[in-house]
Amino acid sequence: MSESSTGAAAAEAVTQAAAATGNWRRAGVAGAAIGVIAAGAAAGVAIERLTVGRGMRKKARLALDASGPYGSLRGMPGTAYADDGTELSYEVEEVEADSAQAPRRRRLFGRRAPAPVTVVFSHGYCLNQDSWHFQRAALRGVVRAVYWDQRSHGRSGRGADQVDRKAPVSIDQLGRDLKAVIDAAAPEGPIILVGHSMGGMTSMALADQFPELIRERVVGVALVGTSSGRLGEVNFGLPVAGMNAVRRVLPGVLRALGSQAELVERGRRATADLFAGVIKRYSFSRKDVDPAIARFAERMIEATPIDVVAEFYPAFAEHEKADALEHFAGLPVLVLAGDKDLVTPSEHSEAIADRLPEAELVLVPDAGHLVMLEHPEVVTDRLADLLVRAVEEARSAAL
Repeated sequence: MSESSTGAAAAEAVTQAAAATGNWRRAGVAGAAIGVIAAGAAAGVAIERLTVGRGMRKKARLALDASGPYGSLRGMPGTAYADDGTELSYEVEEVEADSAQAPRRRRLFGRRAPAPVTVVFSHGYCLNQDSWHFQRAALRGVVRAVYWDQRSHGRSGRGADQVDRKAPVSIDQLGRDLKAVIDAAAPEGPIILVGHSMGGMTSMALADQFPELIRERVVGVALVGTSSGRLGEVNFGLPVAGMNAVRRVLPGVLRALGSQAELVERGRRATADLFAGVIKRYSFSRKDVDPAIARFAERMIEATPIDVVAEFYPAFAEHEKADALEHFAGLPVLVLAGDKDLVTPSEHSEAIADRLPEAELVLVPDAGHLVMLEHPEVVTDRLADLLVRAVEEARSAAL
């Protein structure tokens, strides 16, 4: 299929949506924005060339879905309740005393003992707890870990405030949600917070609202591909003038999308091939990323309903938590990002590290926004180092 015919097919899908809504201009902008927002970005993008027939691509996706092991790991399930009553789903992986784990412990920690802590993993926008698949596979049975789904994502319930009271989502609310998960799944003992993208922002919001928890129980923090603010300045690899134009229309477009969720979901399914290229562009940097991993990311993003995408997006423009970083001062902190991240550019991680001069800053070469899937061994190794360092420092401080 040629690039022009692909564009024509996409245009036809958008035109059909426009006929149903009676507003072709708005539907046209919406159609361009859906895949980008779902990929964690903020506006349009140049689509990769599609050279394989639609039928073949569909068969390939089905084959990858059937064969890929990603997202298959499960732990002991539990439910926490947010302050507005939203059900928050989490899973716990306990330490296994089985000697069969010894080789994995040595690979991760050398001769040092695995840490007696709970590591709490918070995922990013339009993802779910399975986005930590590789880290979970490496750490399961070796350390106690909690993986949870943010409200309206994964297995967690739709945000009660958003459904019942039409209240906007805020990053502060996500921080309170994380506190509820910690209270339910890790009510005592030292904690290490690990957050990717929106999950890192959630950790900052937790620190901002519950500094005593950070002071008394948190012994380490990992902030992966995230930002402490000024997200409204990100241009997602696009010309500044075009990005400014998109920002002006995007809030209205998102409101329209949220009010036409069923129609838009049909449009997303009809143009899945088109948006797969968008998702790949904004998730990964490497051209040779494993197709099964790319499809795994695509499935997570596709599973996020468009009204949830629309609900969450405005919160990022309001997110400003640079001052909250001071609560992490003095703790072992890992700040890690892909050097080609278009969603939360590595400059944002450098800005966090400037606020936390004792933090370890790692910029992973040839890595995009989903660095924990694209370069899992780098992320896992750095997390293992952080875990050991955090526990050793906590033990020294207790002496």
